[in-house]
Amino acid sequence: MIYDVAIVGTGPAGVSAALTLAANHKTILMLGSAALSDKVGRAERIANYPGLPMVTGAEMNEVFRRQLAEQNIEITDRMVTGVADLGDHYGLMAGSDFYEAEAVILTTGVAATGTLPGEEDLVGRGVSYCATCDGNLYKGKTIAVICNAKRFEHEAEFLSELAEKLYYFPTYKDPGEIGANAERPAGRPVKMNSEGGRLTSLTLNDGSEVKVDGVFCLRDSMSLGTLMPGLATEDGHIAVDRSMKTNLPGCFAAGDCTGRPYQYVKAAGEGNVAAHSAIAYLAEKRKK
Repeated sequence: MIYDVAIVGTGPAGVSAALTLAANHKTILMLGSAALSDKVGRAERIANYPGLPMVTGAEMNEVFRRQLAEQNIEITDRMVTGVADLGDHYGLMAGSDFYEAEAVILTTGVAATGTLPGEEDLVGRGVSYCATCDGNLYKGKTIAVICNAKRFEHEAEFLSELAEKLYYFPTYKDPGEIGANAERPAGRPVKMNSEGGRLTSLTLNDGSEVKVDGVFCLRDSMSLGTLMPGLATEDGHIAVDRSMKTNLPGCFAAGDCTGRPYQYVKAAGEGNVAAHSAIAYLAEKRKK
């Protein structure tokens, strides 16, 4: 099935875009966390969102969940690891699954942590973002896992079962145990090293080096250059015009990923604009 629009992200911008598209009877693929935005959920108090005065982030997320359910909008709880231009539509990779849509709206937020030096050059040559896709390539080998969220621990456990040795680098609070063959070094990775175009090791902030055959980066969000090659950026954000169009036809963006101010109300407004722009794009495309 080719959806009308795929939305990458389930924060306020993505929710707003989904509600607008549903009201206009478009088929929607919404990819992201079923728990919605973790950033919103952690907010102690939100004072400037019209219609929801002085709510907590958890309360706002609950309202968003109810609205999506009332419109029969389902969330596909998968992290998108790549978006590819297929000519007249887009392909989206999410773990081992592949989806297609005529238009895409990126509402990815802002990555809490950026890529490491050397990382983007080594994607597919020792660096991966999908445990189920690429884990078996490293069976019996030494791998490292860089993980920034507890919800990815099951993927790290899966990798520990495949690897002979696993180095685990959690960047979140209270990480659990991963596996008997998993070691948690004291230092944190600051650079990826290569030889002959392939990953060979990680340099840690204490000056030590860990030799590995592969690195799996399990993060809530990906760098824009890795997610969608060819996407124009400006100061670390997706470059858009006032209609939320990117430089790629049929690709739109909204929310924190398009730049400051990082406000929920701004994100929701941009999501609405992006949805209307996608609707106009589809109408024009089908005329041709």
